[in-house]
Amino acid sequence: MLELKGISKTFNPGTINEKKAITNLDLSIHEGDFITVIGSNGAGKSTILNLISGVIPIDSGKMLLENQDITNMKEFKRAAFLGRVFQDPMLGTAGNMMLEENLAMANRRGKSRGLAWGITDKERGLFKEKLKTLDLGLEDRLKAKVGLLSGGQRQAVTLLMATLQQPKLLLLDEHTAALDPKTAAKVLEVTDNLVQNNRLTTLMITHNMRDAIRLGNRLIMMNQGKIIYDVEGEEKKNLTVEDLLKKFEVMSGEELTNDSLLLG
Repeated sequence: MLELKGISKTFNPGTINEKKAITNLDLSIHEGDFITVIGSNGAGKSTILNLISGVIPIDSGKMLLENQDITNMKEFKRAAFLGRVFQDPMLGTAGNMMLEENLAMANRRGKSRGLAWGITDKERGLFKEKLKTLDLGLEDRLKAKVGLLSGGQRQAVTLLMATLQQPKLLLLDEHTAALDPKTAAKVLEVTDNLVQNNRLTTLMITHNMRDAIRLGNRLIMMNQGKIIYDVEGEEKKNLTVEDLLKKFEVMSGEELTNDSLLLG
């Protein structure tokens, strides 16, 4: 589905601030994969998402989506087949617009715009149906300004917007990190339901090892711009946090002491 071949990225090359973010990385993402990605700060997790989405260019290597070379494709063109949710709940929605207006923009992404005015009754019916699946009572608040919603509600709406058009790949960049534990748990529940029900191929960065083990069919551990551990299926299901900590120490030669990575 998506192939990363020999991908490398260095920031500020040739300067005192040179940082090798990604080094000769290979990754195959198969259709239907729900991959959780963990690693210490600076491991290259968010850089991978930025490279895939085209926010930053790669220095070397190739990127193939369904055998099509997208290595040099512009970010706005990739947006037609990628969905992305950021850590900040405010980034994915327009707070001064109504809920139905935000959903309409997402629903029409990549489609040609005609001369028809406003939101149709058919669209409103679709939005109510989709919002009801979130179980947050938002299906009756289509006229509400998104800026009046809570952080958790807003992030759930962002998730829904990112998946309305069935993206070929959904990118989740620590999308619960800014939420309180109870709200984060609800948003993760929404995430899992959306991914499973729509069979979305998903790459999710998280600092919570327990969530990384519990969610998805595959887990990737990164360190210093490289994938040091890649596990899936039954082996992944049987992992514990202690197993991951030991794997990190063995594969990286370092001790993982970041409590936030352990507890989330």
